Amino acid sequence: MTREPRGFTLIELAIVLVVIGLLLGGVLKGQELIESARARSIISQIDSLKAAYYAFQDKYRAAPGDYPGSLAYANLTGIASAQVGGNGDGVVRDTEQARETLLLWVHLSHANLITGNYRAEGSLPERNGEWPRNPYNAYLQIQYDNHFANAGASPRLNLKTGNQIPAKVLAEIDRKIDDGRADSGQFRFSNFNGGGSAPSAQNCYDTKTGLWRAADNEPNCGAASLF
Repeated sequence: MTREPRGFTLIELAIVLVVIGLLLGGVLKGQELIESARARSIISQIDSLKAAYYAFQDKYRAAPGDYPGSLAYANLTGIASAQVGGNGDGVVRDTEQARETLLLWVHLSHANLITGNYRAEGSLPERNGEWPRNPYNAYLQIQYDNHFANAGASPRLNLKTGNQIPAKVLAEIDRKIDDGRADSGQFRFSNFNGGGSAPSAQNCYDTKTGLWRAADNEPNCGAASLF
C-alpha cells in the first residue's frame, strides 16, 4: 500500500525556526564576545606600551627613539652601532637623519621593556621578527604629531592603535577608557595608515556629534591615545 507524501507540520516548522534562531543568536553572540576580547586586548596593549615608554624615560632621562646613538650604544644591551639613535631634541618624530618612530621599538626592546626581536643597521631600523601590531594585524606607532581628530596646530605625543579596527570596537574602547567621543578627550580618531588604506574620518565617526559610527561599523578605523 503506497503512503501519501506529507509536508512538515506546524510544530515541526516551529521547532526548525527555533533551532535556526538559536544558532544565529549563538553566532552573533560569539562575534560580540570576539570583538569585546579584541577591545580588551587593544586597551592592554595601549597601557603596556605607555608604561614601557615612561619606564624608559624615567630610567634613561630621554625618550626612546629620540635617544642619541652614542648613549644607546653605551647603555642598551645588544645595540650594534653608535649610529642607532635619534637627534636628542626631546621628542619622537621622524627626521632626515633618523626614523625615530622605528628606532623607538629598537630602544624599548633592547632596554628589555617590550618583547620582540628588533635590530637596526646604522640609523635605519629593520624588521626582524614581530613588529608591533594590533589584533587586526596593522602596525602601531608612537610619535609627536597632530595626526588625530581636532588636533589643530597643536602636536602631542600619541600612540596610534593602527587601522583596520571596526568602529564598534573603537567605540567600546572609548567608552571604557575615555569620554566615548572620537574627536575629544585622550582617545581620538586617527587616520594613521598601519597597513592597507588610510581610515576615513567621515566613515568612522559623525563629524557633527563626535560619536563613533558603531551602528555602521566601518571595518577600517583607527585611533590615537594621547600621552
